[in-house]
Amino acid sequence: MNEQVARNVVLVRSIEYADVAHTVLSDDDRMYATRSARELAAWQAADSHIAVSQHHFLQQRAEQILKRLGERTPAFGAFARRAPGMSGIWIALPFLAFLLGAALDRIADPHRVDLLSAPLLAIVGWNLFVYLGLLVWAIVPAARRGKSGVPLLRRLSVGKAVAPRKLPTALAEGVAHYLADWAVLSEPLTRARLARTFHLAAAGFALGAVASLYARGLLTEYVTGWESTFLDAQQVHTLLSWLFTPALAVFPFLQGFSPAEIEQLRFGGAAGLPVGDRWVHLYGATLLLLVILPRVVLALVAGVRAGRLKRNFPIDLDQPYYRKLADSIGAGTPAVLRVIPYSYTLDEPRDRGLWAIAAAALGGQTRVQLLPPIGYGVELKDALRDTTLKEAGITVTTVLFSLAATPEKENHGALLDYLVKRVPRGVAVLLDESPLLERIGEQVGSERVAERHALWRQFCSFHGTSAHVVNLLQPDKHPLELGAGLALPELR
Repeated sequence: MNEQVARNVVLVRSIEYADVAHTVLSDDDRMYATRSARELAAWQAADSHIAVSQHHFLQQRAEQILKRLGERTPAFGAFARRAPGMSGIWIALPFLAFLLGAALDRIADPHRVDLLSAPLLAIVGWNLFVYLGLLVWAIVPAARRGKSGVPLLRRLSVGKAVAPRKLPTALAEGVAHYLADWAVLSEPLTRARLARTFHLAAAGFALGAVASLYARGLLTEYVTGWESTFLDAQQVHTLLSWLFTPALAVFPFLQGFSPAEIEQLRFGGAAGLPVGDRWVHLYGATLLLLVILPRVVLALVAGVRAGRLKRNFPIDLDQPYYRKLADSIGAGTPAVLRVIPYSYTLDEPRDRGLWAIAAAALGGQTRVQLLPPIGYGVELKDALRDTTLKEAGITVTTVLFSLAATPEKENHGALLDYLVKRVPRGVAVLLDESPLLERIGEQVGSERVAERHALWRQFCSFHGTSAHVVNLLQPDKHPLELGAGLALPELR
């Protein structure tokens, strides 16, 4: 799916996650959108003589829901139609850089080409430094571990990250969740666009400097010279020889220079000689070869990557939310829920309840992979020695705790930290309240359950996971449906 379709799908998902009580989207709204999208996707598949596509189904369903919400809440409709991010900067920045390069008064005075021009040397030196940095970034893996969630990237991804006013509470929360999720999901695309823009801006700046040199030469006659307190003619000749070697090699019609000529040009000693155009051509060709062309090539590479990401926006369709929707149209393979109990052994009724919850969360064809319980205080490496945590066929990995237990950093927290580092898709936590209710009673236990749930939710959030209360003896009591499903970190 492309960027716009992905944006709509993620926005609808965030709203459904936030609208747990179904106050914004009723059951009828959701069923109607699903049924209509299923029919439209089936028609598209029949016309194209292909199988029903999950992408088309998600696209049609998101459009149906956004249209209905926009009709009910015009402010939200305007928000949904708004283009994400700050698209104008992608064009404005290179153009502004060209103007700044052309306006550099210090590149050369109206009648002089300085062989040791600080602005021109700085342009070349800075770009060579950038190329070195890009090479290190490409070769050294540690250099690519940049900090995510940079404010600039977030602003470029979502623009003015403010939800419209006067939205229903659930809708406002959904929009807020969407802004946070989209900033994470679109970061690779935003980085590619930002790289393309920076490369074009660097090329535009150098092009502006070259244009300034030649424009001045049309109206004034250049003379040439150089001055230095610390460098002599031989050292300047060596420096300029290295600088202009690419230009002289690629363009054989350009005229070289000798140490004697450099000595003559010191302090403008050869002001009367018509040599200004030679140095303008040398600097222009050098900027073309070392700055403009490489930056344009890098911009094209970044542009191709940005275009590919825009056309095929990366969304992890194995997330529980998408798995459940795919199950409604018979698309995709059956999901697998891997459950790792900690200091908790399931009896037969609770095992049946676990299968029912898995079907509600991931679809009716879901299979449960229940691992042997990990004993309290057992060494984790020994307990999980025979478990392939990076197994490709696993849809969701969950840790099952009893809500009657009190979370402990050195035991429960250690297990969560161990799994979060080793399970690529992330880890969710299931908290079974049934043992706690059996101990204290159903009538008086609601407040205790809420307190314990809040404690576990804060504990799991600290360890990079999300906590969900379930009742394995009453699976329908806390259904993990689309509006309150298993939440996992997005893959990027």
